[in-house]
Amino acid sequence: MVNRRSVLTTSLATAALASVPFAAQAQSKKDSIVMAMALEPSPGLDPTGGAAAAIAEISLYNIFETLVKINSDGSITPLLAESWEISPDLKTYTFRLRKDAKFQNGVPFDANIVKFSFERAAAEKSVNKDKRTYAKFARVAVIDPYTVVILNNEINPELLFQLGQGTAVMVEPSTAETNGTKPVGTGPFKLDAWNKGSSVVLSKWDGYRHASAIKMKKVTFRFISDPAAQIAAMLAGDVDAFPRFTPRGVPQFKADPRFQVIIGGSRAKTILAFNNKKKPLDDVRVRRAISMAIDRKAVIDGAGDGYGAPIGSHYVPGAFGYVDTTGINPFNIDKAKALLAEAGIKTPLELSLKLPPPPYARQGGEVIAAQLAKIGIIAKIENVEWAQWLSGVYGSKNYDMTIVSHVEPFDLGNYSRKDYYWGYESKKFDDLFDRIQNSPRADERAKLLAEAQRMLANEAVNGFLYQPQWVTVANKNVKGLWKDVPIFANDLSALSWGG
Repeated sequence: MVNRRSVLTTSLATAALASVPFAAQAQSKKDSIVMAMALEPSPGLDPTGGAAAAIAEISLYNIFETLVKINSDGSITPLLAESWEISPDLKTYTFRLRKDAKFQNGVPFDANIVKFSFERAAAEKSVNKDKRTYAKFARVAVIDPYTVVILNNEINPELLFQLGQGTAVMVEPSTAETNGTKPVGTGPFKLDAWNKGSSVVLSKWDGYRHASAIKMKKVTFRFISDPAAQIAAMLAGDVDAFPRFTPRGVPQFKADPRFQVIIGGSRAKTILAFNNKKKPLDDVRVRRAISMAIDRKAVIDGAGDGYGAPIGSHYVPGAFGYVDTTGINPFNIDKAKALLAEAGIKTPLELSLKLPPPPYARQGGEVIAAQLAKIGIIAKIENVEWAQWLSGVYGSKNYDMTIVSHVEPFDLGNYSRKDYYWGYESKKFDDLFDRIQNSPRADERAKLLAEAQRMLANEAVNGFLYQPQWVTVANKNVKGLWKDVPIFANDLSALSWGG
């Protein structure tokens, strides 16, 4: 096994030698910036064509745009829609569209584009991960070239927020099938180059309606998954800003006046996902035993360097209707062993634990494997690349357990998806979620949301670990970076260099 500490020390020493030209380098980048990400987008740059959050981190609001925009504080403001009205029954949305937007191939944006985009998202062959949301539209009606009406079959209290996410980007029909590799949107940046395994380069699009307000002419996204390499790249000045940076480097960057460290909240849920269809994980007693064998605080310390809050269900503190469910499956080794025995499990029991590249998964996996060993479960760790995780775990459901952070703010509905990778099916939950979606009164929705959280916790559908806090490290002169992260996005139009 590679000694991580020695690798980190060597990397830091190497980076220190490069620190001298850092300030001069930064000053020469007044109209360009190098960003970094832990994961490379897969399978492409079209956020309607894949489930990976890394896709929207590059393309949302930059290449592609949505009707509305979600800001760092979670507020919703106009983007391609200038304004909107919502009917009293919360089922009809009327959008007034801006008249000065066009795609990067010159095609004007109008109401027919909106109709095409949403109908495509809902189509039978759609691979949009939020297909169910759009399939519930009864109709998308074009009233005139710049007015469109969405008639929803159900009340969806979060629809406006969902319409600001990557799966709701506007798509020009002639480029729809090639947007993964040759994206064409209405946004302020266009794709210059994609160096697979290394970087994506975007350049400012001069035809953008507000091109004069865009400060950056060139943005390079580098992909750096190794925590030690992340730290070294920042110290060397090779990277100007790194959102979702490895937390282990925070103390030294806080102490270095060349950098700013931004620590913000999230709506993400980091979980130990179970394949509910595979034995013995189809037994709630086994799932509860695993949950009770996990010390969440130790996982937060090991996986997130202490940056996180424990959760007991698929919901986070601060979200509407949150209730604390961490006491439903508390850390209790003796109880965990008793539940395994009650389920007739003979130990040692071997289960696969497939870990994607992010440090929270790889580091968290080691902590959890050590904890499960104490109740006789051997977690057989298998490190997989992100594309392998998407195809093998998420797609083919070929796994027992995995660790992943679900970053979508409102995704309880995934537990009523029959084809979802957890393999969880419950008519009781389906009915409950339908009631949540169709309750116009906020107080009633809050009660039902609490019931849903408790149901998922009691059934231990997954091992619910923690709500991460995201860390951004950047050159002190970079302006416009998000603090809080309601969705995974990098709004490049807001970035600039200060003095």
